[in-house]
Amino acid sequence: MASVTYDKATRVYPGADKPSVDQLDLEIADGEFLVLVGPSGCGKSTSLRMLAGLEDVNEGAIRIGDRDVTHLPPKDRDIAMVFQNYALYPHMTVAENMGFALKIAGVNKTEIRTKVEEAAKILDLTQYLDRKPKALSGGQRQRVAMGRAIVRQPQVFLMDEPLSNLDAKLRVSTRTQIAGLQRRLGITTVYVTHDQTEAMTMGDRVAVLKDGLLQQVDAPRAMYDRPGNLFVAGFIGSPAMNLIEVPLVDGGVKFGGSVISIAREDLAKAGDAKSVVVGIRPEHFQVVPAGGLEGVAVTVNVVEELGADGFVYGTTQVSGEDKDIVVRVHSREIPQRGETIHVVPVGNEPHVFTTEANGGVRLSR
Repeated sequence: MASVTYDKATRVYPGADKPSVDQLDLEIADGEFLVLVGPSGCGKSTSLRMLAGLEDVNEGAIRIGDRDVTHLPPKDRDIAMVFQNYALYPHMTVAENMGFALKIAGVNKTEIRTKVEEAAKILDLTQYLDRKPKALSGGQRQRVAMGRAIVRQPQVFLMDEPLSNLDAKLRVSTRTQIAGLQRRLGITTVYVTHDQTEAMTMGDRVAVLKDGLLQQVDAPRAMYDRPGNLFVAGFIGSPAMNLIEVPLVDGGVKFGGSVISIAREDLAKAGDAKSVVVGIRPEHFQVVPAGGLEGVAVTVNVVEELGADGFVYGTTQVSGEDKDIVVRVHSREIPQRGETIHVVPVGNEPHVFTTEANGGVRLSR
């Protein structure tokens, strides 16, 4: 097993105006499960392929353990990759697919069979070893691809959106299996996804990328509780955090009838800005009786009932402008479409950021 280090690693595609991955600095500990997440085109798959040796590194370096692998071919990096489309050989059985890399490496047949059977037992594939991929479900094919990586006993697992071809229910169960398997094997794993729910439920740490730049690296809970900037605040969480620009007042900002205080030293970070962005997660609103001085009136446009609770998608007036807002409500208190409810932010939960024009950085919470 080994750690992984991106040391100002940069990838610029020929003819591109700017890097796809720009000065990536990232330390991944030995045995850690790190998830790279971000919107399409943010550079997460390119970062993974740079580590695999499938993309050139134009500047900087990549190390696996103490070895500089920046310019080594993929076969010499001691990594195993699980692709989005599984990449199984259709004419081979499950056992042959899983053991193919070992066969190419010259491992004897008895040892290959032993390793394949061990991996099949871990992945509950023993009864399928003699089948061809076409006779398997999507989830089973995904496990075969995992098995092919496991038998190689690499220093690092690389996974590029391996669950994207599975249906919703199977994705939930399979991501649990992958996370449990990684903890059992203890192999350093770098996992790429665009699904932030996947990232939050699987990773020891999450790294958020945008436009090739690393935005924040943290444990899932810490990132959810203290997003470092506006982009992370809006990306992490489902439904997304409500982000509403409001004017500054003495000592803080006014949100409806509520005043959210900001420390003087934090206000100084906003410079000469006349407004800031208040971030409030849907679950951090409380529904209050109409007529309260602190309440913000929300007109209900859509109600999403989920059984245990529900989400209200509505519109409210802030500083004379209509703003979209999402509020989580109890399943027994679901309002009707067209109804007006009144909400207030809960306690110290609101987040405050500078506006995009001022960098979108966190001020306080």
